Amino acid sequence: MSLSAIYRQLKKDLNNIETELEAAVTAKHPILQQASLQLLKAGGKRIRPVFVLLSSEFGDRQRSLVNNVAVTLELIHMASLVHDDVVDNADLRRGKETVKAQWDNRVAMYTGDFIFAQALDLMSEFENVKAHEVLSKAIKEMSLGEIVQSQNQGDWQQNLRQYLLRIKRKTAILMAVSCQLGAMAAGASASIHKKLYYFGYFTGMSFQITDDILDFVGTEAQLGKPAGSDIKQGNLTLPALYAYQWGENQNELQQLVTMTNKSKDEWDQIIKVIKQSGGIDYAQGLSDRYLQKAYDVLHTLPDEPAKSSLRKIADYIGKRKY
Repeated sequence: MSLSAIYRQLKKDLNNIETELEAAVTAKHPILQQASLQLLKAGGKRIRPVFVLLSSEFGDRQRSLVNNVAVTLELIHMASLVHDDVVDNADLRRGKETVKAQWDNRVAMYTGDFIFAQALDLMSEFENVKAHEVLSKAIKEMSLGEIVQSQNQGDWQQNLRQYLLRIKRKTAILMAVSCQLGAMAAGASASIHKKLYYFGYFTGMSFQITDDILDFVGTEAQLGKPAGSDIKQGNLTLPALYAYQWGENQNELQQLVTMTNKSKDEWDQIIKVIKQSGGIDYAQGLSDRYLQKAYDVLHTLPDEPAKSSLRKIADYIGKRKY
């Protein structure tokens, strides 16, 4: 089954989730309403809801709680993006103006808070205490990740462990709990939802490393934002850190990054040096290793139809170009 076929198979549920997402971000205040809808209408892959839906097939797929969990996790993801754009001073998201760019930082922060509160309100219908523990721990990790990312901005000396912990908190943790909570909402056994957590975690790590690679090799049309945005904002990702610390032209890069008020040509040269350093290949190799760990976890799961669908999504994440 192809990736597009998986989405077609889930079309009814995904349409319902989209409707529920729109209802969840509806607000009485016109600015809050418009700002909340802006990110929703910008679209997205909806990978987290898809993970929830597919993971629920390892339990009782008919439970009405499953869609609620899917909406909750997508709302948390959306709220984190609004806040991210404030921290990163980003003007574009998915090719559209960010909430921060169209209004201001205060509107963006309150919009993120509103979306986040709506997510928690929906989650209150889930009476499983363990599920709330899982979600609250994930949210704490995500918040820590934002603080650490802010502290590490522009720090070229950070090591691989710091980078991996940052992307776990930034991306992988929410994908992991999407799989875990989807299974929990459907009443799957503890051993199953724990395995699904690790599948989501390993897949999420690969997803973010691939994102970090694409920031250097993708086009603005593909990315929905200018290439090299991360490094220009001081968010140093694996290809850049590798180039600076171990790359073939590390001396040149070390000199370039110390320049103040860099011109476009100087930024272009920095990106060129990073692309020629071997850092892209190193990052791709690490992404592939995480993906293999995800496949290994899948191998231990029961032979439900959702298993092959999860494999296809993992395949897509490893090969995607945007």
